[in-house]
Amino acid sequence: MAKSKKNAAFNPGDYVVYPSHGVGKVVSIEDQEIAGTHMELFVIAFEKDKMTLRVPTAKVESVGMRGLSSPDVVEKALKTLKGRARVKRAMWSRRAQEYEQKINSGDLIFIAEVVRDLHRTDDQREQSYSERQLYEAALERMTREVAAVEGIDETSAQQRVGEVLDSRTAAA
Repeated sequence: MAKSKKNAAFNPGDYVVYPSHGVGKVVSIEDQEIAGTHMELFVIAFEKDKMTLRVPTAKVESVGMRGLSSPDVVEKALKTLKGRARVKRAMWSRRAQEYEQKINSGDLIFIAEVVRDLHRTDDQREQSYSERQLYEAALERMTREVAAVEGIDETSAQQRVGEVLDSRTAAA
């Protein structure tokens, strides 16, 4: 099967990060005719969400699809979690918008910043529903990528991220 020159980086079986959906697996590369136009598409499965996405190979860069982060970036993201939460004094709606943009950027460091900033310990005030939703979305995206990069299951990745967050609160 002929592949586009610049998209030879992704092959069936590769894990990729689609910014607005997180980590998925390239199942196949197929040719389809859509509205009279011949297109080559990456078929990406998001197992957890029971979703399949078809991305034209020519649009990979413009939609921000990328390969998994390197182990160095994962370590940097985990180090980011240890930092002090930086909560701006802006209105919640503005901050929520910024958090949403960071999560949907697909950038692991930005996602780690959201997890760090929205993480609450038992002795801190309770999160609002929207804060908790954003926190859980960021945490899930982060743990899925950590699991895929390190070749471990999501539960182990979640424990690893949890231990980093707990170590931060123990040191405080």
